[in-house]
Amino acid sequence: MTKDDIKNEFLTKSKMTKIIESTALDMKMSYMDAILYICEDKGIEPDEVGKFISPVIKGKLEQEAISLHYIKSDSNTLPL
Repeated sequence: MTKDDIKNEFLTKSKMTKIIESTALDMKMSYMDAILYICEDKGIEPDEVGKFISPVIKGKLEQEAISLHYIKSDSNTLPL
């Protein structure tokens, strides 16, 4: 699969959201792990999918980061 094929597959935030949600649910993993798994599986760099991460997934990532004490809930946000 070429990078152009990957970009066509993840053409919208909506499609990427569905892929992330189903991967996280089916494989019982965090959203961050699901995103990294998808990137590894498709052979793309994680920084290339940032533009396809929806606000819904960003919110879930932020909640995971808060619960793991990676960021504080009132002063920091994820740089996505």
